[in-house]
Amino acid sequence: KKSFKNLIPQLSAAILVNCFNISIGISLAYSAILIPQLRENPEFEVSENAESWITSIIALTTPVGSLIVGFLMDRFGRLKTLAMASIPGFSGCVIMALSQNVPMLIAGRGLIGFASAIGSNPAIVYMTEIARKDMRGSLISFAPALTSLGMVLTFIMGWFMNWRQVAWCTNIFIAIPCLVVLFMPESPAWLVSKNRIEDAKKSLMWINKYQPQIENKTQTLAEMQLALLQKEHELKMIEISKRHESEVVTKFREFIKPTAYKPMLILIGVFFFQQFSGIFIFLCYSITFFQEVGSTMNPYFSSIFIGVVRFSMSMVNTYVLRTYGRRPLVMLSCVGMSICIFMSGLFSYLIKNGTTTATWVPVVFLLLFVVTSMIGLVPIPYTMTAELFPLEVRGVANSISICMASLLMFVSLQLYPLLHELCNGISGAQIFFGLVTLFGVIYIY
Repeated sequence: KKSFKNLIPQLSAAILVNCFNISIGISLAYSAILIPQLRENPEFEVSENAESWITSIIALTTPVGSLIVGFLMDRFGRLKTLAMASIPGFSGCVIMALSQNVPMLIAGRGLIGFASAIGSNPAIVYMTEIARKDMRGSLISFAPALTSLGMVLTFIMGWFMNWRQVAWCTNIFIAIPCLVVLFMPESPAWLVSKNRIEDAKKSLMWINKYQPQIENKTQTLAEMQLALLQKEHELKMIEISKRHESEVVTKFREFIKPTAYKPMLILIGVFFFQQFSGIFIFLCYSITFFQEVGSTMNPYFSSIFIGVVRFSMSMVNTYVLRTYGRRPLVMLSCVGMSICIFMSGLFSYLIKNGTTTATWVPVVFLLLFVVTSMIGLVPIPYTMTAELFPLEVRGVANSISICMASLLMFVSLQLYPLLHELCNGISGAQIFFGLVTLFGVIYIY
């Protein structure tokens, strides 16, 4: 039986564990406010190459965290691992706020990228393990929603504050979730795997505290779920004991099965088209992007508006993901993104050549570009990283998937200045993004 009251524990858990994503949203959008302010600051001499490193370094250090976090989750639990993200997160923000040169900026951003992986991956795995199957996709989608909220907050703060003040404020959004999760019940699946049966039972009772008693059953839903988890764990242990192999070898053996590596290969392909669609390049360079397309609107206001729309679409996704299939949503998203970025590129070219004065048109199409991206191509691959893999390798496989996505993001952000030059400016770059997204439709089909 499904009612709002029954879902309160899962909803509250989804919001609380994913609150760390607010700081991730801030780190993604931070370069958008940082780069323009650095260009106006005579204290910093920032080259185009330095700008690309400041922007992309978080995507390079996130994979390092992703490779480590899978083992941390399996060793210390999902929530304690999430809380550990506060250490590199705080350190990175302090270094950023006190930076006196470009290497310090890059070091601070690098630590924040590392913290992003330590904080976000456990939340996805935790939600996958406690959420009802019919609610799993919707609850996991809180992560991109709160990331979008973080981006909105960045653009608002960047309008009124300098980049150092924004760095100090980010610590607040790191501290709160890392403290709160220490008082939440751990994943029952992980607790059973560590033979902490009583703790697993308490966790399941909290998750199902408002679930009614099942008719004609003497056991509660929590007791039935606990028995199922124990049975699954026992079968897994029997299989492992027969092999006489180490845990690493066992995980590797599970990982090379088609049920693990096929979803991995598919996801890497989807992440390639996601990153080279230009959506994250646009979000990380939004202030300068709006200036270059020929818009006369305030770039900070435009970025805030984009962030609000992205956040709103993230909330809509909690319904959409429950109603429609993953593949048609991603395909529809790619088609819409391709059309929108093509049109924005066309009008950017016409404005630059003086053929039209409709400077508002690129802003509208970039807005629609973000809207269509949030229908499928941006949120769905991330929600699938924990859903597609078997429990035996879920923590590690999820981490490797996010690692590959981050590496692809790093490459796309690093190549953007070169792409901008090769495509003869912002209009040509947008046409390139449109072509990539169009090929994405063919791949997903």
